[in-house]
Amino acid sequence: MGKVYDEIEPKLADWIRRQRLFFVGTAPSGADGHVNVSPKGPISSLAILDARTVAYLDVVGSGAETIAHLRENGRIVVMLCAFEGPPRIVRLHGRGRVLLAGDDAFDDVVAAAGFERGPNARSVVVVDVERIADSCGYGVPLMRYEGERPQAAAWVERKLAASPTALADYVREKNARSIDGLPAVDRV
Repeated sequence: MGKVYDEIEPKLADWIRRQRLFFVGTAPSGADGHVNVSPKGPISSLAILDARTVAYLDVVGSGAETIAHLRENGRIVVMLCAFEGPPRIVRLHGRGRVLLAGDDAFDDVVAAAGFERGPNARSVVVVDVERIADSCGYGVPLMRYEGERPQAAAWVERKLAASPTALADYVREKNARSIDGLPAVDRV
């Protein structure tokens, strides 16, 4: 049923761009620590840079597990599910690296990907894809897209209205370490 691809071919790239969101999964090394799976979106925050490289714009959030795990071991999977249309799941397994806002390469990737960089852009995650595979997706329910939620933008607006440094202060307080104590965002 499933297929392993040599690269993100044009037909698969088109399918990826039609999805509404994606998920990323990471884990710390060793037997201890928490596995992390995070929903990401909108899909415009994910870019296919070439046939074996994807990147996504990471925004300020309540945690920084993905960043911490990537800094520790680089392992990541990006998963997309068809919630509309024919069933399908695609997984992009690879090695990820984190480019923090302010890094020279950060601006280069943002420009190459065509990302709209808002004030809450924390990093760009670049994934060198090692394995590309799909599966049936029969267990994924059909769901109807209603739109993006307004809460994240409103939260950013409230933070910035309170203080021009509020987002950076939040990152320093909440995103410096993962829930397992691993280093995450070390500068803002």
